[in-house]
This record gives sequence, C-alpha cells and structure tokens, in this order.
Amino acid sequence: MSEQINDPSSANEDHIGPDASLLIVDDDGPFLRRLARAMETRGFQVETAESVAEGVAKSKSNPPKYAVVDLRLGDGNGLDVIEAIRQKRDDTRIIVLTGYGNIATAVTAVKLGAVDYLAKPADADDVYAALTQRVGEKAGLPDNPMSADRVRWEHIQRVYEICERNVSETARRLNMHRRTLQRILAKRAPK
Repeated sequence: MSEQINDPSSANEDHIGPDASLLIVDDDGPFLRRLARAMETRGFQVETAESVAEGVAKSKSNPPKYAVVDLRLGDGNGLDVIEAIRQKRDDTRIIVLTGYGNIATAVTAVKLGAVDYLAKPADADDVYAALTQRVGEKAGLPDNPMSADRVRWEHIQRVYEICERNVSETARRLNMHRRTLQRILAKRAPK
C-alpha cells in the first residue's frame, strides 16, 4: 500500500486518466525530443510530429486525448492541427506552445479548442501542469517570472529569427541601430 502512495507513476496515472495518448507537434527537433522524453517519464504515451502535415495525419489516424501544438511550424500554422484534432475528437486537452505569443493568436487557439496557451521557453513541468489541470482550476503564477531584460532579449531573438538572422533587417524592424543590435546579439541571455 505504501508503495502505491510513493510511486510517482501511479500518481501521474490518476491525473492523466486511462487514455494517456499525447501528440506533440513542434518543428524544433531537439526541443521536441526532450519534451517527448519528459512526458513519457510522467506517464504519457507520446507520439511526435515535426510538421503541420504530419500532425494532421496523426490526428486523423489516431486522435490523441492530449496534445501540445507549436503555433508556428515550417510548413504552416499549428491551428490547422488543432482543427484536425477537433474534427475527430472533442475531448482532447490541447495546449498551444509558442515563442510568438500574442493576444489574437491566443484567442483564436482558445476558440478552436485549446485549453491553455504557453509561451516558450516552457519546461516539462509547465506543460504537464497545463495538460492535467482540472476544469475550473486556475494556473498559478510562475515562481520565477522572466525579468524585463530577459523579456526584451527574447523579443529581439524572435524578431531576429523572423528576419532569418539578417541583422540589418532586424535592426530596422526594431528601430534600433545595427551596431547596438550586434552588441546585444553577441551577449548571453540575461537571467
């Protein structure tokens, strides 16, 4: 009896339920593999996809009980994967995970059936908590929210990636001098 109480996998099964199928769709391969391993250790049966096409195909052939979907993928928008899941299964708990968060996409994701919207960098504990959160439960505030410097750095990195790592275009979009941007990009990320 004490073994069951101390066994974390049995506690996770209580939160997850009998259907532990989880689809993770993200085009960042290393992040996808790390998150998949972390979710497997928490009791999920994980399937992964690195594109919208692959995510839609897996959603149609075997609709999951849980899903974590990146919003921006190399071949399109993760909202298409959410729609495909909802066409096959209406009880899936879907989390949208993205580095490009804004209010409009969050609203659209929720209207399509997502239950939560997490901004990258989110760790496995954040994703697990969002997936297993009970209906009506509110998410708690983060223990260590990002500093203002870190938020600024993340924004600059996003714009830099959107501009395909073109320093001049990034500086123009951020209304910043090119040399100032180069100094910021050369530094490590703030804590």
